[in-house]
Amino acid sequence: MTNSEIEIAGRKIGPKHKPYIIAELSANHNGDLASALATIEQAAHCGADAIKIQSYTPDTMTIDCDKPDFQIEGGLWDGYKLYDLYEWAHTPFEWHQALFNKAQEVGITIFSTPFDETAVDLLESLNTPAYKIASFEVTDLPLIKRVAQTGKPMIISTGMANEQEIAEAIATARDNGCHELVVLHCISAYPAPYEQANLATINDIAKRFNVLSGLSDHTLGTVASVSAVALGACLIEKHFILDRTQNGPDSEFSIEPDELVRLVEETTAAHQSIGAAGYERKPVEQASMKFRRSLYFVNEIAKGQKITPSDVRRIRPGYGLAPKYLDQIIGMRATQDIEPGTAVDWELIQHD
Repeated sequence: MTNSEIEIAGRKIGPKHKPYIIAELSANHNGDLASALATIEQAAHCGADAIKIQSYTPDTMTIDCDKPDFQIEGGLWDGYKLYDLYEWAHTPFEWHQALFNKAQEVGITIFSTPFDETAVDLLESLNTPAYKIASFEVTDLPLIKRVAQTGKPMIISTGMANEQEIAEAIATARDNGCHELVVLHCISAYPAPYEQANLATINDIAKRFNVLSGLSDHTLGTVASVSAVALGACLIEKHFILDRTQNGPDSEFSIEPDELVRLVEETTAAHQSIGAAGYERKPVEQASMKFRRSLYFVNEIAKGQKITPSDVRRIRPGYGLAPKYLDQIIGMRATQDIEPGTAVDWELIQHD
C-alpha cells in the first residue's frame, strides 16, 4: 500500500474510493448488551462500512477519587466524577466477543479504540482488523507504540492536538510498524459548533504529514461530514445511536438511523461529484447542445441574394453556425433558395 490508499478488512480507503463511513457506538448502548447488538445490526442495515466500539474499564481510564482534579465541570457531563462517567459509559470487556460475532453475522467490519495495553491484548485475541486512537490519547505515545507494533491499520484523531503533537503521534506510529494510517481532523467538543469546525484543516493534514485524512465529526447533523468529503476527507466517523431519546452519555451529538442512511448516501454523492478538473464536454451534456443559440435564417432568401442583418438571428436551437460568425456572413450571397427557419451553414453562402 502507498500513502494514497489503505485497506481495512478488504475495503480500500483513499481518494479514489467512496468515503469510508464509521458508525461510532461509543457509550450509546447505555449499559445494555442487547442495545449494543441492535445498534451494530442497524449500522449495517444503514450502509455504514464499520462499527467502532471503545475498549476500556473505569480502572484503566482513571482512579476512583473524589478530589477536585477528578470532577468534571461544565459541558455535557458537568457534575460527574471521571470514574463514575466511565463506569456508566464503558463497553465491558466480556461483551466484546458477542459484539464481534454480531458484526460478522450482519456483515459489517468492527474494530475499536483501546485505551491501554490490556485492551490491545483483548482486541488482538479477537483479531481486530484495525485500531483507532482517540483524540484524548493522541499524546499517549506508549499506547500508540503498542498499537503500531500490531502491524494493523491505524486511525488517529487529532482533537486538541497541536502540530507538534500530531507529528509525534504519526512518527511514533510509523517508527513502530504502522504502514497504513489515516489521520482525522477533530474538534473535541460535544457537540462541536459549526463555526469552529475548521474543515480546511483536513486537506492541510494530508499535505503536511503525507497521510490520508478524514473527519471525526462531533457537529450536529451531517452537513460538516458531507462538506468534509468535498474537501478531501476519505473517512468519516460519526457517533451513532438508535434513538437520541435514550439519553446516554453521547446521545446528544449522535445521529439516528435515518441520518446515517443520509450520511452514507450524501457523502457518496459528494465524492462522485468531485471528479477531476477539466473542460471537455461531458457525455451527459451532449443532449443539451441543441439548446444553445446559433444562427438561423429568418426570412425567405433567393439564390444569389445578399444576406442582410435582418435575414439572420441568433436563436435557439443550436444546429446552425455559432453566433460569433454573424458579422462574417453578412453581405455574403445565398448559394440556393433559403426558407425561413433554416440553420445557417457555410454551404448555403458564398463571398462575392
